[in-house]
Amino acid sequence: KPIEGIGGTTGTDVTDAKVNDLSLSDDSDLANREMDRSTFAADTVYFGYDLSSVKTTEAEKVARVLQALKSRGTGYDLLIEGHADERGTEEYNRALGERRALAIRELLVKSGLEGTQVFTRTFGKDQPAVAARNEEAYSKNRRGEFVLVLPKKLITTQNTK
Repeated sequence: KPIEGIGGTTGTDVTDAKVNDLSLSDDSDLANREMDRSTFAADTVYFGYDLSSVKTTEAEKVARVLQALKSRGTGYDLLIEGHADERGTEEYNRALGERRALAIRELLVKSGLEGTQVFTRTFGKDQPAVAARNEEAYSKNRRGEFVLVLPKKLITTQNTK
């Protein structure tokens, strides 16, 4: 069932074929750009244990980010950072964090955001939101965070006489 404000459906994992169709951006475009972590902090998407599909209850957050980014106009991009809880190996959690970031990205691109505007990064279990070993902490660490990437600054040259 399509989510209001978001085209398409949720609840499916991203496959390699789907990712390739979404024209992944080269993250070298992020170099020397300012990052705003506060604008979308309240829209962090949380995932179930060992899952990388965006839950219907979390899709509303993705829709809010989509609308806010579209209303800003050109030049703004989005970085999605995927995270996992500490259970599992480092390699597994890095891959899981990547799948989570890509699932959010897929939903945004299928809903009309340009693929060249959306970047992903995985931290696996390296940056927990809550440093504790219980289910409440684990549920806060299984997440995808949005970072607003500000437009490139124009370099102006001054004429000196």
